[in-house]
Amino acid sequence: MKNNPILEIKRESIPAVTRAQMIKVDRSMIDDYGITLLQMMENAGRNLASVAQFMLGGDLSGKRITVLCGGGNNGGGGMAASRHLINYGACVRAALAVSEEKLKEAPARQWQTLGRMGATRTLEYPIGDDDLIIDALIGYGLRDAPRGKMADWIDRANTSELSILSLDIPSGLDADSGEAPGACIRADATLTLALPKIGLLKKEATDYVGDLFLGDISVPHSLLEAMGMNPGRLFKSSPVVRIA
Repeated sequence: MKNNPILEIKRESIPAVTRAQMIKVDRSMIDDYGITLLQMMENAGRNLASVAQFMLGGDLSGKRITVLCGGGNNGGGGMAASRHLINYGACVRAALAVSEEKLKEAPARQWQTLGRMGATRTLEYPIGDDDLIIDALIGYGLRDAPRGKMADWIDRANTSELSILSLDIPSGLDADSGEAPGACIRADATLTLALPKIGLLKKEATDYVGDLFLGDISVPHSLLEAMGMNPGRLFKSSPVVRIA
């Protein structure tokens, strides 16, 4: 990847979280602080678009990007990124790996917004000569091997020989063990959110994660302190940092 103004921080200086801890963070943001899923998705999507912009050299005019979206909150973040990437000038195709009826409430709203923008949306795996694939299929909640359409899309992305950027965690990777129980995206870069999941930093995950970035989703510092973590002000200079 090219040099850029994104700051680097040492992984030793950042606490990592388990799946259970991240679930607690997400729930507390909603229940205790009133931060909605749509707000978190907006932050995730904007930061994901920024990393995609960096990977493609800055100017996205005419760049072709496919965003693979699952039906959960990770997919909603990919949809939010799609909207920003379109505004940056990219030619974006948002592909949904589940039926629209299976979308959760927040991702459904993101999907509807893309439709109202006139964005290219599809329920089939897009075939074409893209500049980048964004993987927003499965988030950190995965516990078993991907199956069916999810596994098929993961395999097709991996065999495309295109650059892949994953949101939060490569789809198919276990957030705690860093192992892949089945099909798993082999990303060139991963933008993880709030704090790294412990699996991303393990040796077993090396072949899947690629360059690791960390994005701000506005987790209150007091929430992390209450959980016994004090990572410092990671995003005081930028909402995205690179973990070296």
